Amino acid sequence: MMKHIPAVLFLIPLVAAISMPMVVLRRPGWGRPMTLFAACAMCVTAVANLLVVLNSGEIRYLFGGWRAPVGIEWVADGLASVMMIAVSLLATVCLVYGGSVKLPGSARRLALHYILILLLLSALTGVVFAADLFNVFVFLEVATLCTSGLVAIAGGKALVFAFRYLILASIGATFYLLGVSFLYAATGTLNMADLAQRLPGLLGSKAVIVGLVFMFIGLAIKMALMPLHGWLPDAYTYALDAVSPLLSSLVTKVALFAWIRIMYWVVGAGHDAETAQALRVCWMLGALAAVGGAFLALIQQDVKRMFAYGGVSHIGLIMIGAGLGNQTGLAGSMFYLINDAVMQATLFVLAGVAISHYGVRTMGDLAVLRERAPWMIGGLIIVGLSMIGIPPTGGFFGKWYIVLGALQSGEYVAVGAVIVATLLTMAYFMGLFVRIFASHYGGGEQASPVAPAAEMPLVLRVCVGILCVGILSLGLCSDRIVKVLLDATSSLKL
Repeated sequence: MMKHIPAVLFLIPLVAAISMPMVVLRRPGWGRPMTLFAACAMCVTAVANLLVVLNSGEIRYLFGGWRAPVGIEWVADGLASVMMIAVSLLATVCLVYGGSVKLPGSARRLALHYILILLLLSALTGVVFAADLFNVFVFLEVATLCTSGLVAIAGGKALVFAFRYLILASIGATFYLLGVSFLYAATGTLNMADLAQRLPGLLGSKAVIVGLVFMFIGLAIKMALMPLHGWLPDAYTYALDAVSPLLSSLVTKVALFAWIRIMYWVVGAGHDAETAQALRVCWMLGALAAVGGAFLALIQQDVKRMFAYGGVSHIGLIMIGAGLGNQTGLAGSMFYLINDAVMQATLFVLAGVAISHYGVRTMGDLAVLRERAPWMIGGLIIVGLSMIGIPPTGGFFGKWYIVLGALQSGEYVAVGAVIVATLLTMAYFMGLFVRIFASHYGGGEQASPVAPAAEMPLVLRVCVGILCVGILSLGLCSDRIVKVLLDATSSLKL
C-alpha cells in the first residue's frame, strides 16, 4: 500500500477537481470546503510519504505495471518528499487565507477558481514526482494553464497579463520540448534514470548541448529567471489577492526544482569539465538575477510589485547555490527554495491584507499601518529578517549554506552577489519600515483605510502567525532539514 502514496498525493486534488462541478450544482457553497479538505488530506499524505521514504528508502511507482524506461515512472525520494510537504502545507495556509478575501463573481465562477487551484496542485505534484522528461513537460503545461486562468479570473488588466504569461510560458514550453526531442534523438530514451546512464559519453555531442540549452531556456521562463522574468511582476501584482500567495510561493519554485533535478540527477552536473562550465553559467545568471531583482524591488512604489521583484531576486539566490556544483551549495539552495516559498507566501498574504483591510497599496500609504496593525507589522518584521538573512530565521541558514558552498568552490564573485543582494534587500525593507514609522514621511497624503481602525480578523492573524512560525521553525530546525537534503543528494557523489 505504501508504494502507492505518490499516486494518492496526485489523485486527491485531481479527484476533488473532477467531482466539484457535479457537487456545486447542488451545493454551490461546497467549493471552498472541498478544496480545503483536499489540501489538508495532501498534508497528511505528504507527511506519511516522507516518513516512509526516510525509513524505507525512495519509492519508485510504476504506472500500469510497465517497468521503466518503457513505462511511466514516478520517484519519491527525500528531495521530492520534502518538496511535497512544502507544497501541501503552503497550499493549505493560502487557501485558509483566501477564504477571508471576498472573491468576485457567481457561485459557478468561484467553483472554477477552486477547480483551477486543485488542478494546479495535481500538476505541481506531477512535476515533483515525474521521472521522465516528457511528463515534466505535460505537468508544467497543465500548471501554466491553471496559473494563467487563476490570474485572469481577476478581470480587467489581469486579463492582459494572464495572456502575456500564457504566451511567454508557451514559448518556454516550445523550447523545453525541442530540447527534450534533441535528447531523445541522441539517446533514444526519456526516462531520467536511463538518460543518466547514457548521457556521460554523449555530453560533447552538439545535439545534447543544444537540447540542454533549449530546456534551460524553457524552464528559465517558467521559473522567472532574470532576464526572462518579464511576465511575473505584473501577473502577481494584478492577480486576486487570494491567489497571489499561492502562485508566488509554488509555481516558479517547482519549475526551478525541475531544473535542479534534470541538471544533477540526469546530466550528472559537477563531474566533468562540460557540466562544470554549464553550472558556472547557471550561477552567474543567478547572480545577475539576485542583484538585479533586488535593485528593481528597491525602486518600486507598489508594494506587491516590490515583493514580486524580491521573489525574482531570491530565484537568483537559489540558482547561485544550485550552480556551485557541490553538495553544500545544492543542499543550501534546496533549503533556501523551501524558505523562499514560505517567505513569498507570507509577503503576499501581508500585501493582500494591507490592500483589502487597510487600503494600503503603495509605499506612500504605509503610514496607515503604524497604529492600526501590530500583527501585520510583526509579520513584516519577521519575514523581513528572513529575507535579509538574520538569525534565527530560515533565510539566514539558507544563505549561510549557499555562501559556504561558494567558498568551497572558490567562487568569490558568487559570495559577493549574495552579499550585494542581501544589502539591497535590507535597503528596500528599511525603506518600507521608514514609511510605516516615520511621521508624515515625505509630506504626502496618507491613504484612508478601507476598514475601521481595528486589527485584522482572527483567521488572517492565524495565517500570518502560522507562516511566521514556519519561517522561524525552518531556522531552528535547519540542521535536521539540511541533513535530510544532504542525504537525498549523497548519491550524486559531488
